[in-house]
Amino acid sequence: MTTAAHKTDWNPGAYARFRDLRLRPGLDLLNAIDQKAAGDVVDLGCGNGQLGPALKARAEGRQIIGVDASPAMLEKARGAACYDSLQQADIRDWHPRRAPGLIFSNAALHWVGEHEKLLPKLARMLTRGGTLAIQMPHQNKAPSHRVWLSLSEEMFANRVEKMGTPGVMAPQKYEELLSPLGRFRLWETEYYQRLVAEAGSHPVRRFTESTYARPVLDALNAEEKAELIRRYEEAMHVAYPVRKDGSVLFPFRRMFLTLTV
Repeated sequence: MTTAAHKTDWNPGAYARFRDLRLRPGLDLLNAIDQKAAGDVVDLGCGNGQLGPALKARAEGRQIIGVDASPAMLEKARGAACYDSLQQADIRDWHPRRAPGLIFSNAALHWVGEHEKLLPKLARMLTRGGTLAIQMPHQNKAPSHRVWLSLSEEMFANRVEKMGTPGVMAPQKYEELLSPLGRFRLWETEYYQRLVAEAGSHPVRRFTESTYARPVLDALNAEEKAELIRRYEEAMHVAYPVRKDGSVLFPFRRMFLTLTV
């Protein structure tokens, strides 16, 4: 939802299927911010605007600006009526019109590479006393995510590098990069999510296919996609057993960091 690198736009309906599960980490990040510097509040990678109401409640009169590369997501965000302005931009190229007091990014920056350059650049945009607050999935080594790539490498070896799946750096790299710039905090939380039954599919597949697996599936034709999904689901039934009611208890790890300059 954040960059222009993907050949097809995001599907807001598919993304919103797990709205409550995707919303909670963003609220946890917002509740961890204790600085309220003067300046705009920027929702960087705002997606469909699901965190707009919470940001507005905490803004205390500051302007709220939503930034995203996806026209479809921005259209949904516009319907939330929480943003003072919405900007269509790739995060890698975006620059604020004036120094923000808060740059808030929930589940977006893992889609953008070169964090060694990007995060210090974002920090330099802030007003004095401003905060950079980021939450990103840190799930790539778990079966839910790793199997998409391992199967892709096996089945489509010459095409994997072009699929553009997201990733994050090791936690210590963020600490080394950002702690010299201000007051830095870093933590992780593993959320145990109950995914409800999905007719004809494993719930973990439904959860991951509209986000992490999206660039992988976009690169395949219908026959290739069906075979990859079939083999992925076989692996998910082993890694995440389905209960009698069809649901799955799914552990999902997320990384949080804040930097106040």
